[in-house]
Amino acid sequence: MATAFSATLPLHGSSSQENRLLLPPTRLPPPPSSFLGSTRSLPFRRLNHAHAARRSPVVAVQEIVKEKKPTNPLLITKEEGLVLYEDMILGRSFEDMCAQMYYRGKMFGFVHLYNGQEAVSTGFIKLLTKSDSVVSTYRDHVHALSKGVSARAVMSELFGKVTGCCRGQGGSMHMFSKEHNMLGGFAFIGEGIPVATGAAFTSKYKREVLKQDCDDVTVAFFGDGTCNNGQFYECLNMAALYKLPIIFVVENNLWAIGMSHLRSTSDPEIWKKGPAFGMPGVHVDGMDVLKVREVAKEAVARARRGEGPTLVECETYRFRGHSLADPDELRDAAEKAKYAARDPITALKKYLIENKLANEGELKTIEKKIDELVEEAVEFADASPQPGRSQLLENVFADPKGFGIGPDGRYRCEDPKFTEGTAQV
Repeated sequence: MATAFSATLPLHGSSSQENRLLLPPTRLPPPPSSFLGSTRSLPFRRLNHAHAARRSPVVAVQEIVKEKKPTNPLLITKEEGLVLYEDMILGRSFEDMCAQMYYRGKMFGFVHLYNGQEAVSTGFIKLLTKSDSVVSTYRDHVHALSKGVSARAVMSELFGKVTGCCRGQGGSMHMFSKEHNMLGGFAFIGEGIPVATGAAFTSKYKREVLKQDCDDVTVAFFGDGTCNNGQFYECLNMAALYKLPIIFVVENNLWAIGMSHLRSTSDPEIWKKGPAFGMPGVHVDGMDVLKVREVAKEAVARARRGEGPTLVECETYRFRGHSLADPDELRDAAEKAKYAARDPITALKKYLIENKLANEGELKTIEKKIDELVEEAVEFADASPQPGRSQLLENVFADPKGFGIGPDGRYRCEDPKFTEGTAQV
């Protein structure tokens, strides 16, 4: 039976890769017990229905499990398909350029690239409105781009320039834009999940307490390694308890730096943790933007209707090492080749052409447009000025007159004696 959380036309055409929705007390028959691309089978343990039946808050969610009879066999229109393709090409081209600039010494510190995972960012974020919020991780460049932050602003931030979205003070792992409700990349594991939960609480408070017309939702992105940390569980509990309008998106790329997901958690099927807290849990092929988009549509719609949170596990894969400082020697070459053959951009391109939604010429025009956009972003970032020293202590101290500014009214960091530790406080 088709469900509200299943894509009817998977890009890769494999019935074993159907999305899995878990809603106690009734559940769909389990597919073969293995991850889509894993090299070993995983145990698939059924829920104890006697316990599941007592979770009444989830029973109400059964309304979302209805057979759908689509009138249009295609999952997207031509316009939607071109938007998805352009966003994914932007993400890939931007990250490839970041690698070039990093190795040329234009960027410093750790830079974590998103190559291979574009279907997740595009599948979710392109369904959101400007007032919806996104919270990311240290792998945040593409989430910011999908949310509408300009390539100029993101590249300038990576270059540490004053024209960056954080005026050069955030860098690779801290993309933020108040204008676009991009609430930040967060360097620490799990750090962004409480922020996202707070943003979702704000939306609910505006609607139910302040009686404002607010149906904003929040999407929190994080990885499989984060799901072993306490913030994850605490926020699932709070979100379910208050029925917050949030979607928890696990970008399970199977590796937490150099630790295999299969070795680091007692139950590798993260999606099953949702029902334990009273929310739907869904597993989706994160290499298929159309499947991700179908799941995202339902999860976002549930949140807007006030029906609470959803946990979505997107099984994906990064095509590069953990960061540009990682030689990527721990992952098996056969595993990397298997996922490279399932490139989400190549798959979408094939779908668009085979279904006559676009032709090669139209897609090449998009690719050329994005190449020029990224090149221009690099030129803009390179020509932009460095932040002034006076910016160093801005947004650091709650009382800048007591800490950041000396008796003469100038920033203490500009006093030559400041670095000697002898400046008057």
